[in-house]
Amino acid sequence: MNYRYSERLGTFSSSAVREILKLTQGDSILSFAGGLPAEEHFPVQAISDAFARVMEQGTKALQYGLTEGYLPLRQALCRRMEKKHVRVTPDDMLITTGSQQAIDLLTRIYIDPGDIILVERPTYLSALQVFRSYGAVPISVNGDKDGLDLADLEAKLKQYNPKMIYVIPTFSNPAGRAWSEERRRGVLELCHRHNTLILEDDPYGELKFGDASVEYRSLFSLDKHPQGSCVVYTSTFSKTVAPGLRTGWVLADPGIIAGMARAKQAADLQSSSLDQQTLHQLLEHFDLDAHIEFVRKEYEERKNLLISLLEQYAWPGVTWEEPKGGMFIWLHLPEGIDSGALLKIAVAEGAAFVPGVSFFAEEPELNTLRMNFTYNDTETTIEGMKRLDRALQSVLVKG
Repeated sequence: MNYRYSERLGTFSSSAVREILKLTQGDSILSFAGGLPAEEHFPVQAISDAFARVMEQGTKALQYGLTEGYLPLRQALCRRMEKKHVRVTPDDMLITTGSQQAIDLLTRIYIDPGDIILVERPTYLSALQVFRSYGAVPISVNGDKDGLDLADLEAKLKQYNPKMIYVIPTFSNPAGRAWSEERRRGVLELCHRHNTLILEDDPYGELKFGDASVEYRSLFSLDKHPQGSCVVYTSTFSKTVAPGLRTGWVLADPGIIAGMARAKQAADLQSSSLDQQTLHQLLEHFDLDAHIEFVRKEYEERKNLLISLLEQYAWPGVTWEEPKGGMFIWLHLPEGIDSGALLKIAVAEGAAFVPGVSFFAEEPELNTLRMNFTYNDTETTIEGMKRLDRALQSVLVKG
């Protein structure tokens, strides 16, 4: 058979993280690569109890459901979002198969081939994959620890007239940065002025470290919403409950939600009714906020451990940004060291990370890498860093 693939297939690149995860199957490789939550902290019993309550109600959860999502779950999410200064109704919400699908659906209905999408530098590698698969051209905006550079953003809004900008303002992936409120309001003002839609991705917003009194308002909450908002907001249960449930949600102007629902019907008709109803039962009978607080403290301890080990090894020329939340630490190696080449040596030593090249829309900084600190326990983290030290020392000596 002579398979005649579409030209679009050529736009799909393999995920760097997924390819690395293939290398780390089994016990031989200690991985800092994936954005994986700690499995030992999944609320297994609570999920099992929630599932049992769903099945006690009969076969309804095994039937087709609404494309927009299970109504009681959407209602419960509206109540949760109200605690975050967001007031929406179920009609302003779409349940998705993870927040990754929200990125895909919005791009599908809003972006044409050749359209410009502005992104942070660096940014989430899988969002870049989605944008390029639809023929979009991602272009990065400069920034610092407080968020996007407003002057650079304004210049690129004028130069490119983009339809959309994609951002992770609260604990960005990969750098763990949190924008200041001044930058958040500045971005909103500029995007309103230039009629540019903002896709706000918020998978890590509840994994905050440091001063508990510090509040990071979502762009969606700071904008007039939902009608006429220039922000589309998406989040997920993957980091706070369990990624295997593959359930996220998106909030936007009802017109955008309707368009995304039509696109979803062409993709998968609906997200899993069983998972949605299980999550609804979980929200009704389980203290998710207490669970998140427990996980947040555990992750902060793991972050502190990894930073203490980085300080202990003190590799010459290696610097990093201490994350304000989330799951990752972003490292800069000395100029001239390619983290992709380093990865091959690290895997031979039994450790893995994600090279930074995949996180850049253009002109990648090859001497960067991302490390996850949430998945491994103390013993594994210490051993993994020993292995990474052996790999890095060999490169530094050669350099």
